[in-house]
Amino acid sequence: MEEFEALLNESFDIDTPQEGSVVKGKVLAIEAGQAIIDVGYKMEGRVELKEFAKPGEAPEIEVGDEVEVYLRQVENARGEAVISHEMARREAAWDRLEKAYADENRVEGAIFGRVKGGFTVDLGGAVAFLPGSQVDVRPVRDAGPLMGLKQPFQILKMDRRRGNIVVSRRAILEESRAEQRAEVIAKLHEGMAVDGVVKNITEYGAFVDLGGVDGLLHVTDMAWRRVNHPSEILSIGETVKVQVIKINKETHRISLGMKQLQDDPWDTVEAKFPLASVHTGRVTNITDYGAFVELEPGVEGLVHVSEMSWTKKNVHPGKIVSTSQEVEVMVLEIDTQKRRVSLGLKQTMRNPWEVFAETHPEGTQVEGEVKNITEFGLFVGLDGDIDGMVHLSDLSWDQRGEEAIRNYHKGDVVQAVVTEVDVDKERISLSIKALDDSFTEAVGSVKRGSIVTVTVTAIEDGGIEVEYEGAKSFIRRSDLSRDRAEQRPERFQVGDKVDVRVTNVDQKTRRLGLSIKAREIAEEKEAVEQYGSSDSGASLGDILGAALKGDN
Repeated sequence: MEEFEALLNESFDIDTPQEGSVVKGKVLAIEAGQAIIDVGYKMEGRVELKEFAKPGEAPEIEVGDEVEVYLRQVENARGEAVISHEMARREAAWDRLEKAYADENRVEGAIFGRVKGGFTVDLGGAVAFLPGSQVDVRPVRDAGPLMGLKQPFQILKMDRRRGNIVVSRRAILEESRAEQRAEVIAKLHEGMAVDGVVKNITEYGAFVDLGGVDGLLHVTDMAWRRVNHPSEILSIGETVKVQVIKINKETHRISLGMKQLQDDPWDTVEAKFPLASVHTGRVTNITDYGAFVELEPGVEGLVHVSEMSWTKKNVHPGKIVSTSQEVEVMVLEIDTQKRRVSLGLKQTMRNPWEVFAETHPEGTQVEGEVKNITEFGLFVGLDGDIDGMVHLSDLSWDQRGEEAIRNYHKGDVVQAVVTEVDVDKERISLSIKALDDSFTEAVGSVKRGSIVTVTVTAIEDGGIEVEYEGAKSFIRRSDLSRDRAEQRPERFQVGDKVDVRVTNVDQKTRRLGLSIKAREIAEEKEAVEQYGSSDSGASLGDILGAALKGDN
């Protein structure tokens, strides 16, 4: 009897399944939304029919079907086994998924619900989380068409103890996209011309779809001419012919160009725009250092700020020209290697200093506005937008320059005489005091060697001051007489009339050089020539006596 009991217990140990394991059972009946299942060992349990239904579908189960269930408890209060088909599926699914995860294989599933931050995916018994960012390569606005659709997913991470699985649909798409890209790129080679569709336009260029792979068409490669924004010449959806400039095999980046399929205008620049030739161009860009002028589409030259104006030296180029303005320019230099053309704006106009020199010779009287007053003179505005300078020393005959300049103010209109024009140094010298030609009028007939009568106006230690027709002069002590004993200023009185010889006429300083001594020497020489000769035997006294008698 004991042996029989031991065998019976042994058979129970062998045949009775463990709680927490998956067992096979047979559907005995379907009633009240439940399936009654015989799991053997004289045990039956109930499972809700919905556990046999796929998301959004009707339950697929009939009496007699053999199904797998998870044995949660051998016997409950009603004497039934507590079983679950869903948990059985889940256990089986986890086993399968863990193997797929380890092998880095894809798994099949269907999106069946929306949760915060993403979606739920049924992976054939286990529920996974699909983050919103992992649905597609680009953000998905409407995931409706993807719901319930069987498709592959990549497991990103899983934790069986916590029951967490995170999957990605995007990884699959990127992989297939990468394969597709590799296939397309394999057919492309640098220098090849292909058709593509403009997909996107940015500030710096456009992305062109070449049939599954995008290439970047940079703004500088769209045309030989300057393109400010790609939208000027391209629109989204447009089909364009492009050339493959570069393919990076590692990153799969493709650089495209449009201008490379057109003739390079620089090939004919030297022939079309010879040095010193003048052309009309359009201002395309203005910078601090000059303005760019388009001579023809694709050929731009720089007018450096120093070549913009003869007269406006320290002015921003934007104050001389404006964008889109048509201007005449001269070609100064061409560097085809660096693709640079140097242009001049001022060279198309005559040098205003040359023009002024031709039209205003020295001595010409001019009129202009005082533009600036400096410590060394006045700047006066003249024809041709140029300035002339009146130096302190050229302001007045009677006043010191520092005193005379105080009589002038910015904006005053003054008259002056041109005294010098230096075209190379771009300098015009003017004189205001030269306007006063009273000295010239007074001494106009007086020449060097003339004898004139002057009036003594002042007696000084070093000589005497005299006046002739309003022009004052000074006779030094040494010139008062040929006789040293008579070289005394005090022998003269103010008001005395004295005959003097003119030794110099200086128009610049308005001074006459006068000398009594020179007059006496000249008279003696004349007397000798007139009354005596070297062989007459007459003495100097005789000659002078005869001369004096002749005068009487």
